[in-house]
Amino acid sequence: MGLFSVALTIPGWPDVVGRIEALKRNPKLRIGQSEVQAVKAMTERLSDLDDDFGGRYARPLAAAFLVNTVTPYLNADASSETQKSMLSAAAFLCYLTGWMAVDEGAHGRAQQYYVKALELAGAGGDHNTYCHVLRGMSVQAANLGHGAPAARLANAAAEAAPESTPRMRAFMAGQQAHAYALAGEKTNALTSLREAERAVNQAESQLGTFGGFSSATLAYSTAEVRHALGDTKGSVESLHDHFRLRDSTDMQRSKLIFSSLLAERQLEIGHMEAACSTWSSVLDDYPAIHSGRIDEQVKKIAPLLSPYRGNPLARQTAEKAISLTRK
Repeated sequence: MGLFSVALTIPGWPDVVGRIEALKRNPKLRIGQSEVQAVKAMTERLSDLDDDFGGRYARPLAAAFLVNTVTPYLNADASSETQKSMLSAAAFLCYLTGWMAVDEGAHGRAQQYYVKALELAGAGGDHNTYCHVLRGMSVQAANLGHGAPAARLANAAAEAAPESTPRMRAFMAGQQAHAYALAGEKTNALTSLREAERAVNQAESQLGTFGGFSSATLAYSTAEVRHALGDTKGSVESLHDHFRLRDSTDMQRSKLIFSSLLAERQLEIGHMEAACSTWSSVLDDYPAIHSGRIDEQVKKIAPLLSPYRGNPLARQTAEKAISLTRK
């Protein structure tokens, strides 16, 4: 599956606009906008499956759809407008498949999907997806602890963004803040975080125009910045803010990931009973999720609680985690 590369070469927007390696045309297959809409609808369904059940469950389905359905569509006879629309739809599906691969823990494979998504977005003239992919690559690097590459990718995404709406500014600045904090650039991290706060406030005042980055998302970004800068107690407070502001329809996987982070940080500041309570809620929902990232977090529970094995609550939580750990 390959390993994550911090030195991965990222094609710039001018390098990918209108370009892609020669597609083998199949004159026997012609597509129109209905096929484009079908790919978009299927991508939404796959995204829902990923959110609810994890990347290990959804990525094989997405990969099969890419190979068996979308690739033939890319090679099909079509009008210029339809071809560009299909390239754009394929780019976003490829990006989503990369996101799923990250959740699996297949980081090298995820990077391959991401780079292909950049190429497809450029070929389809889809500047928005191109920027989303770069930001996704920054999230991957940040979650693996690579601060400098994460900042480089977050800045590239922000600089290339084709629009400057409050939502987009918050979406980009929140990730820049986290990446800067990991890279040890405290001033830039706090400046970006303030920009994200201003943008969220502005966006949420414009009824009907906001989506994708909310006050709950901002609270999570703030928690990550605080933790990266050494303020674990503040990070715990911000994660509590996240769950207070979180919408009941938000994805199940992120709930378990963020709850696991909260438990680890609660334990770090000495709140063992609170950590066990948080972990218990994670373990209740864990069997239904097929996520490599959550698997790794669950595997850490017993070792983290080993110094407290004399405590019945800690012992019970650790034993539950061990019993549920996937081999």
